[in-house]
Formats: sequence, structure tokens, C-alpha cells
Amino acid sequence: MRDAGVEGIVVFAAWGSWVARFRWPVLVGTVVAVAAAGMWGLGVFGQLTEGGYNDPGSESTRAAEVVRAELGAQGGDVVVIYTPVAGGIDDTGLGRRVQARLAALPRTAVTAVASYWPDKAEQYASADGSRAVAVLTLTGDDEGEKLTAYREIDDQLAVEGATAQLAGGAPLSDASSALSTRDLAFAEAVSLPIVLVLLLLIFGSLVAASLPVLVGGCAVLGSLGVLHAIAYGHDVNSFAVNVASLLGLGMAIDYGLFMVGRFREEQGFGRTPAEAVARTVATAGRTVIFSATLLMIALAGLMLFPQGFLKSLAYGGLAAVALAALLSLTLLPALLAVLGPRVDKLPVRLPRRRTNRPAGTGWARLAGAVLRRPVLVALPILVGLLVLAAPVAGVRFGENDERILPAGDPARQAVETLKADFPALSSAGVQVVLRGTQGAAPAAPAGTAFAAALKQVPGVAAITPAGSGGDVLLYTATLSGTDPFSPAAREAVRAIRAQPAPAGTEVLVGGTTARNVDSLAATAEQLPLMVGLLVGATLVLMFLAFGSLLLPVKAVVLSALSLSATFGILVWIFQDGHGAGLLRVTPAPPEVGIVVLMAAVVFGLSTDYEVFLLSRMVEARTRGATTAEAVTTGLARTGRVISAAALLLIVVTGAFALSSVTTMRFIGVGMIVALLLDATVVRMLLVPAVLKLMGDAAWWAPGPLRRLQQRAGLQEYEDEELFPTVSVGRHAAPDGGGARPAPAGRAGGDPPSPEPASSWFRPAGPGAVAGSASVSPAAPVPPAREVSVTSAPDGPVSPAGPGAERSDGPVVAGAPVSGEAAGGYSAAGYPAAGYPSAGYPIAGSAPLAASSRITLDQPEAATASRAAGPAPEASDGSAPAGASAGPSPAPAAGELHPVTVDLGDRVAAPAGAAPWTDPAADERAPAGEDVPRPADQDRDDDARREEGGERREPGLDTTAILELPPPE
Repeated sequence: MRDAGVEGIVVFAAWGSWVARFRWPVLVGTVVAVAAAGMWGLGVFGQLTEGGYNDPGSESTRAAEVVRAELGAQGGDVVVIYTPVAGGIDDTGLGRRVQARLAALPRTAVTAVASYWPDKAEQYASADGSRAVAVLTLTGDDEGEKLTAYREIDDQLAVEGATAQLAGGAPLSDASSALSTRDLAFAEAVSLPIVLVLLLLIFGSLVAASLPVLVGGCAVLGSLGVLHAIAYGHDVNSFAVNVASLLGLGMAIDYGLFMVGRFREEQGFGRTPAEAVARTVATAGRTVIFSATLLMIALAGLMLFPQGFLKSLAYGGLAAVALAALLSLTLLPALLAVLGPRVDKLPVRLPRRRTNRPAGTGWARLAGAVLRRPVLVALPILVGLLVLAAPVAGVRFGENDERILPAGDPARQAVETLKADFPALSSAGVQVVLRGTQGAAPAAPAGTAFAAALKQVPGVAAITPAGSGGDVLLYTATLSGTDPFSPAAREAVRAIRAQPAPAGTEVLVGGTTARNVDSLAATAEQLPLMVGLLVGATLVLMFLAFGSLLLPVKAVVLSALSLSATFGILVWIFQDGHGAGLLRVTPAPPEVGIVVLMAAVVFGLSTDYEVFLLSRMVEARTRGATTAEAVTTGLARTGRVISAAALLLIVVTGAFALSSVTTMRFIGVGMIVALLLDATVVRMLLVPAVLKLMGDAAWWAPGPLRRLQQRAGLQEYEDEELFPTVSVGRHAAPDGGGARPAPAGRAGGDPPSPEPASSWFRPAGPGAVAGSASVSPAAPVPPAREVSVTSAPDGPVSPAGPGAERSDGPVVAGAPVSGEAAGGYSAAGYPAAGYPSAGYPIAGSAPLAASSRITLDQPEAATASRAAGPAPEASDGSAPAGASAGPSPAPAAGELHPVTVDLGDRVAAPAGAAPWTDPAADERAPAGEDVPRPADQDRDDDARREEGGERREPGLDTTAILELPPPE
């Protein structure tokens, strides 16, 4: 039943070993490929578009196509507004200069020109006669080609004696694209140094801190190459580059944080760089793939929508996340294998406040406070989140228009002038197409009667004939309001479409408002499919990861609640205008595509944090912990790492809030709010409270489904069968760890009395937490190489309790453990053959039946005397056997001395410890024979001494042991 899980780990471990073995070819090949993709990908900036917001199969799109085919481009791609400095628009000299300038425009860029001059056409003059316009039609079949043509002439339209303002779709797209590109570079220039400093604080080494940033930069470069390739066959909106930069950099740093941290821990256990890389890829790398899969499924949901804009966002996001995960499993392991111990070069020593509290104590205290009063914690948070989500009820979605630009931007000011003085030429009007179905244009009386009926529609201020040709009559309906995305404007479009068409004709309604109505309808039609994909994938994957029915449901509900609160805050600010002045944005309806994108990304990230947190809780639960104990252990082990990961992502994505483009600022503020809510209020307070209220039901699943989950082998909690004492997943590393002291009576005395499993998880005293390290030494334990444990057929490996069957034969450990000679107790407190049950869960306890293989790295020679705190008391309050009030005496030669240390500070073995031994080789060697020390280990030691560092010897490898107090 464990074959699938083991095979999965073996695949990742084998990949890590392969990358470590061929590190130089992998490193060189990856760098060359990324550099080539990045250099070639820079060409994508010339192929980006600013459109894609419409549904290609909608009525508004059909109306635009019919008008373009029968009448040509309407409204022009560029509208040049000329305002005389002196005199008026009828000045003869000004008219000649404008005509000469327009006639000189290259025909490779401009196909048609219409202006006020020389015929003094009234439709091209403002009502007060202070301004006149020239309307230009650009070459090109799509928005990208038209944008290229505009950039060829944008500096050739000014004339002497008048100011020229450039309005229209092309100037607006050009300004938006230029500002987005500039602000993106600024955001990266601000965020990267801050991220590097934060990583430096986390890792304490400049080399280690720079690796995630390096991988993030490579992910962004590679995604540009992917987008460039896609642009040859599909339209790619310029915002796809922003999404690729945001997710590529953010997720690569997130993945790199855990990969580098895990590698350093493995090296701290004395493993060679190749071994450390293999174990890092097999554990943290496996979870990187799990996390990337969840996020890519969320982003793939954007492909279900018909709008090209959303598909472009999916292209950018999928390329960035996939490359971030791929580089985290190729480039990063190769770099780690090359660097080896040098990953800790260029250390930065920061002053730290010394404390005697075990790591994770603060998070455990927080969990204790929540668990004592779960209702008082959960109820106010739920009410608060619902209040924050309330503004979502009044949301109205729009499209990106001139309001996304800063108030002083010339393109925005030009469009505002056009809307005010030339409403018929602005894009705010509604196009009404009356088309004959018999191959001829509708009769004039029928068209006149239809136009008269349109004037009676509520919300329509005027109906103006806009042209005729072929079988088409075109009218422009000017709406009463100034906001084309208001409810009144949308209702007017629906009312126009409801008008009966004259006999022998069909009516097509287009324009900005109609396009927005159709886009929202298409989004609403496909949204249930995306939600179903997202929720369904999350439920299935989380069930396979944790084997519970209710945990995935809880995760989806809380993520949806957090997401709703985030959007409520964004609507309150960006649409309703509260605080908009502080952010220097103009209130406007949000673009529906950006909202859908943020929903996918935030939901994926929140699920990732949920997996991270629950993995530790499920690990504790499978070892016999109660719900409260499992929650405390999970929060103590993951609180710091979740906070660090969220902080790094806030810096990367929050830098977008500095942009002058409202769309980018919307994303930046939204990601800050979402990450703060999710990583703090929801994960650290609401989740523990809800789990406490759910009790044991949180972990339940029917037997058939549980067996299915076991066969799938996708567990995201600890699996010791392949890697003893090493957790699976990036969440493997505890804040501190070490071996537990032997209970009273263990060394040469009477064995302690049996104790229920729940007592294993009691704190050792004030400030102690489950999962934290202890600093008191164990009593000397004589060596032994055999240990007997029980393995229930359908349950976890667990201590033998009263009435339980014990295994008939001993299990030979891969490295020395304490067993019968140690007063009848094995490593981690398991009873040996013939002794009652008491002690701690063993490293390797898992919810599945498995061979009871135990491996603990432990010094094999006598240790020198060590000063230590008081030994644990016996159950009657007296000193334990063999213990004294002072420092523990040095054990005799040949005895084992388990050392309890804090993994963060562990740099050397105790004085007198034996040289390094290879557990795998020890398992193969006959008893009593020495195991040769690998030559590359000597080289590693020499390198460390030359670098002025200390050799990290393997003490007790207790990465996966839940650090628990001794039974009383």
C-alpha cells in the first residue's frame, strides 16, 4: 500500500542525484537556454497588443466586423485635437499648415484622413468653435500593427500656432503600454533589493540569499521567450508580461526559500552535497511540484474564457509558474551541488536577542490562546470577514479606459477633451447597425421609423446617422450619462437590443458599453466551469494529500471567505473611492479579467499555505496527538516559515502598488491585502479555531476512500520508509530539534509505567511546546543495535500498548540505536522486546502499514563531560537513576551519549565524538568492523577549515521527530 508513495519519492530522489552528478552540464545548459530565451524574448515587446477584452463570438464583435467590412473604420484610430493658440479654427494660415502636415504623413502608416479643413465640416468642430479635429485611420489588421503604425507618426502631428492633443485607441494603448513597462522595471528595482535583504536576514549568508533571486530572474527571462513564441500564433496582451514578471519572480523566490533552506539543513547533518541535493529534491522539490500544480490548475482556468485578454494572462502566468518550478528542480539543485558548503559563504552576523525559550514557543502560545476559546476567536473573525466582503454586492465591472492613467497624463487629458467636446467621435457612444437580410440596404422609411423608436429608449440622449453602405445603415446612440459602464448605460443597451427590427432586417448593437455587457455575460457563463475546476482539483488533491474529507472542504470555504474579503476592500477603495485620493487613483469599475486573474492566483496561494500548515498537523495526528495537540504542533512548526514566505511575496507583488497605472496598483494592493489576511488572520487564527470546533471529525474519511488515498501515494506529511527521520515536503524542517532525554528509570532502572499517547504531547513546562527543542542531555545509554517495535496491520507504527502484539524478531537499525541494553528502551523511547509500553512516538510513524525501519545518526564513541541543566525528574519527584544535581558525568568508552541540540545552532559534535560514519555503509558492514570514511567527506572538511568555518558533524538526526517532553 505504500508502493506508490515510495516510488514517487524515489523518482524525485533519483532526479536530484542525477542533477548533482551532472551538475556542470545541467548548470551550463540551463543558463545558456535561459539566456537565449531571454534575449530572443525581448522581441515580444514589439508584438504585444492592448486589446482582447471582447468576446469574439458576441453580438458587439459581429457589429464591429460588419461596420468595418461595409463602411470601413469608424471613429478613427487617432483623433488629433487642434486648439489654436491665437485666433480661431477658421484661420486660413492655420488651416493650410494642418493640411500640409496631414498630407505629409507616410502612407505606410496612415490609410485615410478626415478633418475640419478645408471644407469646415461641422461634425469635426466643437460646439463653441474653439477646437477642431483630424481623424486618422492607421494601417494594420490588428491592434498590434496599428500601434506600430502610430509610433511611426506620433511625433509628426504638431503644427505651429496650435496645440495638438492625441486621443483615440492607439494613443491610449501606447501610453498604457509605456507606463506599464516603465513601472514594471521600477517595481522590480524596488522589490529585488528588499527581497535580497529579507533573504539575507533569513539565511544569514549572501550566497544563499542570492540564489532564489537568481532563479526568479531566470524564470522571468524564460517566460519572455515563451510569450514571444506564443505571440506568433495568438494575440498577447501587454499585461501578460506584467503577470509573468510578478508570478515568475514571486514563486521562484518562494520555492527557492524552501529548497535552499532544506539543503542547508541536510548539509548541517553532515551529508555530502550530492546527498543533500538528492534529499532536498526528494522532499522540498516534491512539494514545489505539488504547489506549482495547484497554482497552474487555477491559472489554466483562465483558458476557459473566450476573451483574448484572459487567455494572455493565462499564457504569462502558466509560463512563469512552470519555469519557476522547473528551474527550482534543475538550475537551483545544480547550483547547490556546485556550491556545497560554500552556500554559507559571505555570512552576515546580525545581533540577536538571546533567549532560553525553545523555537516556536510564541506560535505555540498563540495556538494555546486560540484553542482555549475557539468560539470567541472564530466568531469575530468570521463576522469581520463578512463585513469586509459586503462591498462586493455593489460591484460593477468595466473595461480599462483613460481612467487607468494618471490624471496628468497627456493621453488621458486628450480623451477627456474628446468626450467633452466631440461626444460623437468618442468611443462612449453605442453603435446601432441596421442590416438588410435580403442583400440590400433597408428602405429609408424603415430606417427613419427605427431611429425614431430608438430615441424613446430610456437613457438615450440622441440618435445620429453615422453612415450607410452596402446593406447597412449605421446609427450612433449617445447615452445620457458620462460613464459607459454604469448600470443605466448597460440597461440602455439591453433596451436597444429589445427593440423589434423592421421587416427584412436584423439589428446588431456594438460599441464600448455593448462590448462590456457581452464580455460580462461570457465571463458569467464560463465562471462556473472555472470555479468547478478550481474547487474540484483542490478537493481531490488535498484529499489525496491528507486523507480527510472535511479538511479540503474547510480549506475551500475559508479561502473563498478570505478572497471575498479581499475583493470587498478593493471595491471599497477602487470603485467606491474611499481612500482613492491617498493612492492617487480615479475611482472606476474594475476590469473583470483582472479580478478573475487575482481570484485564481490568490486562491492558489492560499491553498498552498493551507497545505503547508495542515501537513504538520496531520503528521502529529497520525502519531496519536489529539486535535488540540496537532494544531499546536502544526502552528509552532510552520508559523515562522509561512510568515516569511508571505512577507517575501508581499514585497514582490506589493511593489506593483507603486505603479502609476491603476490596473497594476489594483493588483499590488490586492495581493498585499490578500496575503496579509490569509497568512495571518485566516491561517494562524481562524484555521486553528475551526479545527478545534470540528474536533476528531476533521480527520475522518471512509475506509474505501482512505485506502484509495493510501494507494495514490501523494501524502504531504512525513514518510520515513525511504528517508528515515526526514519529512516529505518543504515543511519538513522544524524550528528546532533534538533528541529527547531518557525518562526516569530508563538507564539501568525500572521502565516507566505505560502512558496514553496523548500524554506524549504535553509541554515539558512553562514555555515548552510540542515540536520545540530541549536542551537537557539524556542520561548515558549503553549501545545496542537491535530494537523491537510493533507495526499494526492497518495503522501507524506505534508503541506497543497493553495487549498489543509485539514483533517476534528484532529490527536492525541502519545506525546505532539504544535498545534492550538501554534499560529496555529504543531510540525515541520505544520499548524493546519484553518491556511495557511507554515513551515517545518514533521518527517514522506514518498512517500506513510499513516495515519498522529506524535510522538515527548518532556518535559511536564516548563523549566528554558536558555541562547541562537538571536531569528530568522521576514520576515521584526524585532524581532519576544515574542522575545527579550537577553536570552529567562522561560516559565510559564505548557508550552512546545522545545529544540534544538546537538544529539552528548545531555546528559540531560533542568533544570526544567518533569520526563521521556512513549509516548506509554501517548497515552493510559486519558487526564490530569500522566503516571507512568517504574521501569526499575529508575534502569537505578541508574546504571548511580553509574557509574558516566549522565542520558540522552529525549528532542525532531528529528532523522528523515530534519534540516531546519525557513521560512523567
